[in-house]
Amino acid sequence: MDVRSSAPVVLDALPLRIDPAEVLRFQGYKPGGDAPGAEVEAIFAEALALGERLMEPRAVYRAAAVTGQEPDGLEVGGERLRIPEVGRRWGALTHAGAAICTVGGPLEERVRELFDAREFPLAVMLDSVGSAAVESLAEHVNDLLCQAALADDLRVTNRISPGYAGWDTEEQRRLFRLCSGAPIGVTLNEACFMTPTKTISLLVGVGPEARVDHYFTQCRRCWMRDCAYRRAPAVASVHRTTGFALGRTTGFALGRTTGFALGR
Repeated sequence: MDVRSSAPVVLDALPLRIDPAEVLRFQGYKPGGDAPGAEVEAIFAEALALGERLMEPRAVYRAAAVTGQEPDGLEVGGERLRIPEVGRRWGALTHAGAAICTVGGPLEERVRELFDAREFPLAVMLDSVGSAAVESLAEHVNDLLCQAALADDLRVTNRISPGYAGWDTEEQRRLFRLCSGAPIGVTLNEACFMTPTKTISLLVGVGPEARVDHYFTQCRRCWMRDCAYRRAPAVASVHRTTGFALGRTTGFALGRTTGFALGR
């Protein structure tokens, strides 16, 4: 796979491992805090098995040449992207690549059915499974791009999404013009929400001198204040920025605003 290719590349049959700790984090459990009880663990096991049957992990990727760089923006594929501090954080780029990652619609359809049937604990937990799954998928795709670039002596930056770290959510439209979600069945509405909702859009920088941070979690590259889902403190000295929560739509604010914080 050439990470500079302007032809859309569909990635399917992708391996997907769901981290139980990540699912529980979506439920509001924090490391070192209260541990889930036996009832929650049973619901989690049921939701995980159900999610693994329903998930359809797929991604589409497309790159374009970078024709202009500014401290707070990129010109790529005929689109002008306004991304704060991207020049300093990503360094010199030759290309930028956009990707759309989704775990498909069947899981969220089942979540809706469970809510309609008032099976709230399982519905909320299954939604958390889907959120953790698409996050894992986006990380996996980012890693695949990094590995593919090595053969051409290129570097691929860590991912960023519209809505993170000052990048306006409305630029989701520009990202979709760079890489359409149509090949994997993902659409974007006028409010810049994606369907299926368990979907993440992302952008990476490509080039022999691109700045890459291999060693920090996504949370360490995000300065979003008061995020209930933060996994690690923000670190100001990292090379790039990204975040958590707005590059995708997750459906429900799990364990917080739904009123069904399981076992809490």
